[in-house]
Parts: sequence; structure tokens; C-alpha cells
Amino acid sequence: MASQKTPDTPFKKILRFFIQGLLILAPIGITVYALYWLFELVDGILRPVFGVPGIGFIVIVAFVIFVGWISSNFLMGSIINFFDHWLERTPGIKFIYTSIKDFFEAFAGDKKKFTKAVLANVFANDVWIVGFLTDEEMQKFEFGADKVAVYVPQAYNFAGQLYILPREKVKHIEHISSGDAMKYAVTGGVVEMEEKES
Repeated sequence: MASQKTPDTPFKKILRFFIQGLLILAPIGITVYALYWLFELVDGILRPVFGVPGIGFIVIVAFVIFVGWISSNFLMGSIINFFDHWLERTPGIKFIYTSIKDFFEAFAGDKKKFTKAVLANVFANDVWIVGFLTDEEMQKFEFGADKVAVYVPQAYNFAGQLYILPREKVKHIEHISSGDAMKYAVTGGVVEMEEKES
């Protein structure tokens, strides 16, 4: 006989709502603060010159649009690629630039990495943790084709751990989206998840 799910206590419901609210507001708050700081910086430099309040905001938006436009142009795209290539080869700058670039591309660029949600068998035979398959080619570390790289995010933290595991210790999560799997992992399993429609 299957055990019935016990209803959440009022405290557990409030805690879940608080965490969900935090997950929504924290990225928005950090983004708004970063934009506000950048706006104040640019506005503080340009306002004495032009005498127009809010000129910093207009300049930032126009610059972002301009960069997006020129990157789609073949000639300018080639120049940006050259600049990108130069930064990637400059000692000192290379480490900072490539780390930040790869981080953003892993989430939103052409090289998205956190798209394959998996369950990884780590620590003990009956212990499974939610992670993301990020690399299936481990020959660079002198491992054979039987090893894969799995990134495991930490709950309530912008950090994680990378494990190199045998393939048989990794199960693909088929019925849950990678976004829901990430939310589940970073909230310690307190969010509700919906199955993907097949």
C-alpha cells in the first residue's frame, strides 16, 4: 500500500513561499542594483558635460544596442572576434576574461552547458544527487570514454562541485526540464516541479 503524502505544515508552506520569493527577487534585485550603479557612474560623468538628467541611462541602453548591432555585421563581427581573440591570449587578462565569458555562455550563450539534468550516484550506492552533465569527453584528463563530468550546484549558494564519474553512475532526468532541476537543486528540494510534456 502506497504511503500518502502528508500535508505541509503552515510553517513549511511559509518557508517554501519565502524561498520562492527570494529566488524571484534576488536576481532582479542584484540586476537592478548593478544597473543602478552603472547608471549613476555614467550619469555622474556625463551630466556635468551635457546637463541632462538621465543621460547615463540613455547612453548605456544605446551602447548595448549598438554592440548587438555591430556584432551582427560581418566586418564589425570580425573586429570583435579579433578583439576577443586578443583578450583570450593576453596573460593575466586571459584568466579573468575567459572565466567570465565561459560562465555567461554556459547559462545563456551558444555553448549552454546546463541543459542535461542528471541524477549522479556519489558517496554511496544509495545516494543520488541532482546535477548537470557538462562534459562527456574526459580524454583530456587521461580518462577513458566511460567517464563523464557532472556539475552539482549547492543549495542556497552560488557555488557547486564538479565530479568526474563513471557513466553507469549517471542517470538522465527525462521528465523534468533542466531549469526545474536547477531550481530543485539550489533550493534544497523544497520547490514543486512539473513534469515535461512528452
